[in-house]
This record gives sequence, structure tokens and C-alpha cells, in this order.
Amino acid sequence: MADPVDEVLYLFAERGGGHFGEAVDQRSHALQSAALARSAGAPDHLVTAALLHDIGHLLGDTGDAPATGDDRHEAVGAHWLAPRFGPWVAGPVALHVLAKRYRCAVDMSYLEALSPASIESLRLQGGPLDATGVAQFSSHPAADHASLLRDWDEAAKVPDAGTEPMEAFVGCLQHTAIRR
Repeated sequence: MADPVDEVLYLFAERGGGHFGEAVDQRSHALQSAALARSAGAPDHLVTAALLHDIGHLLGDTGDAPATGDDRHEAVGAHWLAPRFGPWVAGPVALHVLAKRYRCAVDMSYLEALSPASIESLRLQGGPLDATGVAQFSSHPAADHASLLRDWDEAAKVPDAGTEPMEAFVGCLQHTAIRR
């Protein structure tokens, strides 16, 4: 297996320019998410999860177009992340779509504030959770971390936002990476 940090840097360099229907590209979205996590005082594993939460989009072959179906990017990403960064990073990534569905079910203002692309992806992902799904998600041990990640995710779509470069997060990636 290649060095996980090098793999991440390569993926963002090669595929981070896609917008997937949003006003910002994946690189800027990731950097904004990670900066929000860092400014909130999140531990390194959550800053890394914020940076890499949409890595599944970069691993897939979806080009720059918004999805026409649920691409399960959270599952693809978590599967890729687990052996490289462990469950503390992969877990919140695996749940960040479910966290959006949960938040939309319990907070109408959250639903109303979603970007148009996020509203469309919510539809493709099954819409807001039903009462059973809400109860299951809220009782999950990682629900709090996934909800924090979701907040940073949705807030990280500001065009022309000044962000630190990817290199500013290399130390965090190195700290959380599993070395073989």
C-alpha cells in the first residue's frame, strides 16, 4: 500500500477540481470543511474526517457532473479510508450522509438552508429519515461526530473563500494515518 498521505494529495491534485453541482470545487470544499473543524477545536481525527469526507467522489468515476443517482460516496470513502486512517476517521465519513438525512428530518431550518445541489443529493439519498431512522441515528455512538462533520460540510461551500493550502493539513493527515 502506498503512503496514505501521498495518496490523498495525489487524489486532490488530480481530481479535486470537480464541482459536483456546487459553487466550489472539491478541493476548496474539503479545505473549508477542515478549516471549520480546526477552528472549532476538533481533534485531528475529526479535522481529517472533515478534509476527507467526500473522498468517495474523488475515487469514483463521476466526472464533474452532479450525481444522477446515489453514488454512495460516503460508503466508498469510508471503505477506502478505514485501512489508511482508521475507524475514528472512516466512521464519521460513513455517517455524514445519514447525518444530513437526520438533520433534515428534525430541523426544518437546516433543510431550508441546504444548497440546491445538496437538496438534490438528499432526494437521491432517500430524503429525510423517518421516525425509526431518526431514533436509530440519534442512538448511534458516532452520531455526535457525524453531526459535527455534517455541519462543517454544509457550511464549506463559500465561493472564493480564502483557505489554507492542502499542505497546511499534511501534519494532521500524518498524525492520523496508519503506517504499515
